[in-house]
Amino acid sequence: MKVYDAQNIRNVALVGHSGAGKTQLTSALLFDAGAVNRLGRVDDGTTTTDYDEEEIARKHTLSCTLAYLEWDKHKVNIIDTPGMANFLSDARAALRVADAALVVVDAVAGVEVSTEKIWSVAEELDVPRLIVLNRLDRDRASVDRSIESLRGVFGRTVIPVQLPIGEEKNFKGIVDLVAMKAWTFATDGSGKPSEGEVPADLKSQAETAREALIEMVAEADDALMEKFFDSGTLTQEELVDGLKRAVADGRIFPAFCTSAAQNLGIQPLLDAVLHYAPSPAERPVPARNGNSDEEVAVTADPNGPAAAFVWKTVADAFAGRITLFRVICGVLKADSTIHNVTKDAPERLGHLLVLQGKTQANVPEVRAGDIGAVAKLKETSTSDLLADKSIPFTIRPIKFPEPVISYAIEPKSRGDEEKIGTSLHRLQEEDPTIGYTRDAQTKELLLSGQGQSHIEVTVAKLKRRFGVEVNLKLPRIPYRETISVATEAHGRHKKQTGGHGQFGDCKVAFEPLPRGSDFEFVDDIFGGSIPRQYIPAVEKGLQEARMRGFLAGFPMVDFRARVFDGSFHAVDSNELSFKMAASLAFKDGMSRARPTLLEPIMDVEVYAPSDYAGDLMGDLNSRRGRIGGMDTRGSATVIRAKVPMSEMLTYEQHLTSATGARGSYHMEFSHYEEVPAHLHAKIIAAAKAERGHEAPEEV
Repeated sequence: MKVYDAQNIRNVALVGHSGAGKTQLTSALLFDAGAVNRLGRVDDGTTTTDYDEEEIARKHTLSCTLAYLEWDKHKVNIIDTPGMANFLSDARAALRVADAALVVVDAVAGVEVSTEKIWSVAEELDVPRLIVLNRLDRDRASVDRSIESLRGVFGRTVIPVQLPIGEEKNFKGIVDLVAMKAWTFATDGSGKPSEGEVPADLKSQAETAREALIEMVAEADDALMEKFFDSGTLTQEELVDGLKRAVADGRIFPAFCTSAAQNLGIQPLLDAVLHYAPSPAERPVPARNGNSDEEVAVTADPNGPAAAFVWKTVADAFAGRITLFRVICGVLKADSTIHNVTKDAPERLGHLLVLQGKTQANVPEVRAGDIGAVAKLKETSTSDLLADKSIPFTIRPIKFPEPVISYAIEPKSRGDEEKIGTSLHRLQEEDPTIGYTRDAQTKELLLSGQGQSHIEVTVAKLKRRFGVEVNLKLPRIPYRETISVATEAHGRHKKQTGGHGQFGDCKVAFEPLPRGSDFEFVDDIFGGSIPRQYIPAVEKGLQEARMRGFLAGFPMVDFRARVFDGSFHAVDSNELSFKMAASLAFKDGMSRARPTLLEPIMDVEVYAPSDYAGDLMGDLNSRRGRIGGMDTRGSATVIRAKVPMSEMLTYEQHLTSATGARGSYHMEFSHYEEVPAHLHAKIIAAAKAERGHEAPEEV
């Protein structure tokens, strides 16, 4: 494949809500540019970028996929991104290396939830946006209604640069408002455009829309505004150049018309990408000077030392780890050694690759501004910087969201227990938003992710890629037990056998400690009533007894145990005897110390459109939550609350339903609090039943 310089490269990410047609549009772009020889279809599972078995089965993109095409002596790198809310973190990573975003909008539905979310990310990263009004061949599709929807959310700077010829199933072409030409497209699937005059019935509408476009371009530039006031219009050259600058500066968001499924409007969109999306040469990459916070801008200069930023890792079952990178400056060459700046380790580059979906092609080098891949790097992971040692800058890592929901997983086959850890580690390299840990108390293996569908997809990948099958269940709540009052207790263990007997005797005082104190053991023995060598056995006996709990088998915390007296037998006393005596003292003390249950309380932040704030606060209150405050961020509200963990296990499903998937939340552990008395019996009964015991009456 030909090597391209930065000014002849376009890096675009296709983003938007799930179902808007991003993957189908990618297929049409590749087909019309001759990069593939057939128009793949999502419904048939034949698209270039949705090649994973899970994606084909679900008919949804679950992970970013890279493809490329050549058009009019330019190379266009396309990143097809997921639109489902649980997988948007991958789209965020793609926007870190894209120089423009094609925001794909369903012309029937208009702006949807994920469109809003990913638009905010693009805004935060200062990525120029071109809007694609797709699926214009469908019933009830409307450019006017879509533009109104877009302007209602993103402002008046959203403006059409094309008008459709024909509506719904009669959609057959577009009017280009910049060139004031009409294009009609072949209906044989080739999408070949034919140039013509603007249809008479659209001429007046097109002239009005073009005047609005010229005014908007003039508004975005002071010099053009003066010319517009002087002459009442702009020249063709001023319009094209002004629109390009306004798009690059994020002042205007032009909208284009397509039907990817019918292959209509694709070639003019390719031309628009070349004309209006900035090249890597025009968009320096923000970096930090060394390890400081000082911002520097790195230009895509092919001369000098090389640096490449790793934006994604793919766990391929056969090829192993595939690392996707964007070259920031210099040239990366195959069969060379480069330094991993982030890990401070050398990496050997083997074959460099360009990816067309799952198809790989070797290239001798990847130049500044281009996106490539390499297989089987040993140390490198997502967000790492591969660079010459002389490179003076670092790149801030991609910020991935913390997991918000956890499920306990257990292998269906005993032999799979060891494979789970290695397989999840491989998947975590590909998707950093996955978490997996073993709960120290419950001993369960917890799989965490962005939502229920994220967890389900991860489990499906475990099965398909690594042959590991697991069962999913809600995790156990890590309750604790504690005492309410101070008391003294006595434990005596005495056993006589034919030879030496067993004898241990100790007196222990128990007293409550503040929350979060865990456990404190105090040796208060004077005068040798218990010999020094047996004190550790007393502590061990108390430790083991408290971990078994008293009420429901949960560890006992936040108390002090002070051993202050006892007795021993010169022959029959030993460590085991005193360990048993301590355990008996624990049981004796707990029967009078008014033990109670503690539950974990979570710090919860809920982010949702302000219209839902009242209902969401009411729901959190019904979950025994305490509202801690509210902040307004634009049209959204952030609610902060402290809520028991047991009430949050199924919160994601409720939030999705209550807000139409417009809400999101984050939670982390805060502290332990006493469980309300009316819930004790239920929790104790459930815990005993799980352990196979009948629940005792509550103390």
